[in-house]
Amino acid sequence: MIQKKANNVLIRSVSPQDGQYLWQAAVDSGNLDINSAYCYIMLCKYFSETCRVAEIDGKVVGFVTAFIQPSNPENLFVWQIAVNAEHRGKGIAESLLRDLISVKMCAKIRYIETTISPSNAASIRLFAKFAQDLHASIVKNDGFPSPLFPDSKHEDEQLIVIGPIPKIKKVC
Repeated sequence: MIQKKANNVLIRSVSPQDGQYLWQAAVDSGNLDINSAYCYIMLCKYFSETCRVAEIDGKVVGFVTAFIQPSNPENLFVWQIAVNAEHRGKGIAESLLRDLISVKMCAKIRYIETTISPSNAASIRLFAKFAQDLHASIVKNDGFPSPLFPDSKHEDEQLIVIGPIPKIKKVC
């Protein structure tokens, strides 16, 4: 299991046991679509190399879930990212993303994609700042229109594409 510690925050890869903590963090976030606990456990099992948690004093305070797109192995799709309310504004989300793209599994990544609802200002700021810090462009495209979602309350999801990503020093 890959681990890095900075500013009392441990960032590490996930295991299936972390699925329950990711689910709870998603529930507590207040702005993520909540998936089943099973879904988070499955992500932690089968996508452990592209998912990360942030811990402080042994408690999960944030996570990022992502996967390399099977049809385009140069694209990393960031599915969800969240940091507990009491730890926001401390750079944890950026650290999770930076750690994620530095792992060996992501050595060939050239683009990061995610979808964001227009009302999710925090995620829009996070990814804009991340693109700027990487000196990479950011492009917004149509993502998933609201009619695709079963409840009529879901907003359109814009597709955000960051890249090309400069070569990052990769770790184990």
